[in-house]
Amino acid sequence: MFKQLQKLGKAFMLPIAILPAAGLLLGIGGSLSNQTTIAAYPILNQAWLQAAFQIMSAAGNIIFGNLMLLLCIGLCVGLATRDKGTAALAGVVGYLVMNSAIGAMLKIFNPDGNAIDTGAIGAIVVGCVAVYLHNRYRNIQLPQILGFFGGSRFVPIVTAFASIFIGIIFFIVWPPFQNLLISSGQYISAAGPIGIFFYGFLMRLCGAIGLHHMIYPMFWYTELGGIELVAGQQVAGAQNIFFAQLADPGHQGLFTEETRFFAGRFATMMFGLPGAALAMYHCIAKEKRKAFGGLFLGVALTSFITGITEPVEFMFLFIAPPLYVFHSFLDGVSFFIADILNISIGNTFSGGFIDFLLFGVLQGNAKTNWILVPVVGAIWFCLYYFSFRFLITKFNIMTPGRGDDDTMEQSKSSITTKASLKEDAIAIIAALGTADNLNDVDACITRLRVSVKDQTLVNKEALKAIGAIEVLEVKGGVQAIFGAKAILYKNTINEILNIDD
Repeated sequence: MFKQLQKLGKAFMLPIAILPAAGLLLGIGGSLSNQTTIAAYPILNQAWLQAAFQIMSAAGNIIFGNLMLLLCIGLCVGLATRDKGTAALAGVVGYLVMNSAIGAMLKIFNPDGNAIDTGAIGAIVVGCVAVYLHNRYRNIQLPQILGFFGGSRFVPIVTAFASIFIGIIFFIVWPPFQNLLISSGQYISAAGPIGIFFYGFLMRLCGAIGLHHMIYPMFWYTELGGIELVAGQQVAGAQNIFFAQLADPGHQGLFTEETRFFAGRFATMMFGLPGAALAMYHCIAKEKRKAFGGLFLGVALTSFITGITEPVEFMFLFIAPPLYVFHSFLDGVSFFIADILNISIGNTFSGGFIDFLLFGVLQGNAKTNWILVPVVGAIWFCLYYFSFRFLITKFNIMTPGRGDDDTMEQSKSSITTKASLKEDAIAIIAALGTADNLNDVDACITRLRVSVKDQTLVNKEALKAIGAIEVLEVKGGVQAIFGAKAILYKNTINEILNIDD
């Protein structure tokens, strides 16, 4: 089971690589173009500046708005054995059909009910079904009259029909789960600091499957988040109350205690998860760290600056779900501590440095108790760092850079021209026993995976002379470890041999 989860996690690395850049665009653009932020800081109300922020926000938002679809595509591309483009198309078709089927059934059977959002679970189910159907039927032969629809063309068609049934199943089984989340909000609202712990824990846990948006709106925008009289007006909902107090020049003392639904985020997002990223980086062998430094720095900065945590969380969520549960528990504790310390920082977007600065530091410690956040944050950074490092090494969790496929050391220069790639590719084909000896050429992150007819024709020393760190014999073929060039060699070889992968 854990081996399959590791494959799942690696398949998701392609779309996850997009998230740090998208997160920075969305976090910076979204926070600084928010109307409440503009009202609080009029200096930002410049047409050209707001235009830039809005474009940034839109560019980042389109990625996160379609994140589950991107995860489905990444799953199909990562797990398909051949013809990955067709698998990706099947995944897109399946995901769209599943959601459309759910929407149609809601209109027919429950027009007044809540929308159904399956989050990452729906994306994973559709992606796995699409990959299974693709790997099984991509070479299917149909009767002559239907021959046009055979082979790879059959895969998106059969995936579409399968996704209708997936949608029906989700329509039946998902609403009770959603209703459970909604009803839990009433307990959380009345349970004081313990309730706030469960709020943070449950919201983070649901974030694993993209359903955290079913938790926080109940508290941000409805009476569950509190009711308070602000400037003579009764206001309901934690964020609505905070915004009203922020706009009230006569407000004195700490902001409302309803900021408890925000304040616990800052320690985790600004300090805890960057500590986890550093721990994962230090769990990589020293000779491989250079290749992964940029990746971990990017996800840590995204979490710290904007409070967008998916890039770092997805590095261990699918590989080690218990580690994510542990992270969710710590996040709940962070909310509990912030509540009992009366940290009263609100936010417009998330719990990153931007909102911390705008709605914590610049509001003054007398209103927010912001000075306590770095204190708790330092503890949280150490807690995340040492606990993650211990658990990763203790249970040999294959976070990025720790698997055999993540060897990034290269024996040749990383600067490679198209001409030299083609020359190397031709030499690799010869070293593998010429084109006639090749059945299939593929690659993972760092390994050129080749299925050959006769292993005795493979010249390992010639492959090493070209740049392979090691050449391993596996059943039916060989794996040549070329580092980051493996995917480039694979593409170039398939172009030379006119193979559609």
